[in-house]
Amino acid sequence: MKFGLVTASSLGLLGAPASAEPSMSYWRTFGPSGDAGTTLGWGLGIVSIVVTVLVAASLLIGVLRRRRKDGDPRSLAVRTDSGGMAWIYTGLGLTVAVLIVFAVWTMFTIAAVAMPAKTTMTLQVTASQWWWSVRYDSPQPSQIFSVANEIHIPVGQPIRVELSSPDVIHSFWIPQLGGKMDVIPGQANVTWLQADKPGVYRGQCGEFCGAQHAHMAMLVVADAPQAFAAWKADQLRAAVPPTTPEGQSGRSAFVAHCAACHAVRGADAGGILGPDLTHLMSRRTIAAGLLPNTPGNLSAWIADAQALKPGTRMPSMVLPAPELTAIVAYLETLQ
Repeated sequence: MKFGLVTASSLGLLGAPASAEPSMSYWRTFGPSGDAGTTLGWGLGIVSIVVTVLVAASLLIGVLRRRRKDGDPRSLAVRTDSGGMAWIYTGLGLTVAVLIVFAVWTMFTIAAVAMPAKTTMTLQVTASQWWWSVRYDSPQPSQIFSVANEIHIPVGQPIRVELSSPDVIHSFWIPQLGGKMDVIPGQANVTWLQADKPGVYRGQCGEFCGAQHAHMAMLVVADAPQAFAAWKADQLRAAVPPTTPEGQSGRSAFVAHCAACHAVRGADAGGILGPDLTHLMSRRTIAAGLLPNTPGNLSAWIADAQALKPGTRMPSMVLPAPELTAIVAYLETLQ
């Protein structure tokens, strides 16, 4: 869609999808909730491979040893030698022993991934088509703030995550930190996160939720406790008013065109339909992991969101090029 003399395609494309950078692999996990399940999965996988190899080898040996040599079609393919039941008893005994071991192992795994008795923080995560709103809860109202599509947590601390959805069923899944938990409209499900190693962990909606299901990603950033405290302090601050004429003009245009959906603390913008943008430029991506957070991508997203993510609730904005440039300049001040 054209806006003034500028189109989304003329803003320079758009960079590789940011969601491709952090790994979605669950072969290795980095937190206690994920570690227990991954270890059990490795154990089950190894035993399954061993059983498959043994069965295939036994079948092959049986075929080669019992091949009829006389060519008589009436000869038996299987002989009924005495002592054959011992093999059945042995196989049955081994099977039961392995199943008991894995049943007990599974019960210990379920206990290990259960919600810890004590958590250090509560996050209220709302999954919508197709983005994530994250509210950092606190008994002190002054310590409450919201972000979108990017969760910061302190390393080594268990975090309670309360899940809700206003539209359809989604699924909260950070593969390297834990298993999936469905997000069901009208029902509050609870899970938890803990990362034992600093890093960026990619998450994804794990339940098909519509046309842009594949573009509903999130990032979990595990910070050292001191770094997390600094990040939280920054997030609690209101947006700094712009100091340049272009930024001031952009703030006025933002309030006129965007404030009905988006909130910016410190400006006349209190919308709740879209992400809180108070500290937009502190985030790595926009559009739920679709694009790296760069000025060019912001321009393209504002100008023609429907071309980039068809069906999203973010409308394409028909704006003159100078007004769009001013809005992006203002957004760049939201550090």
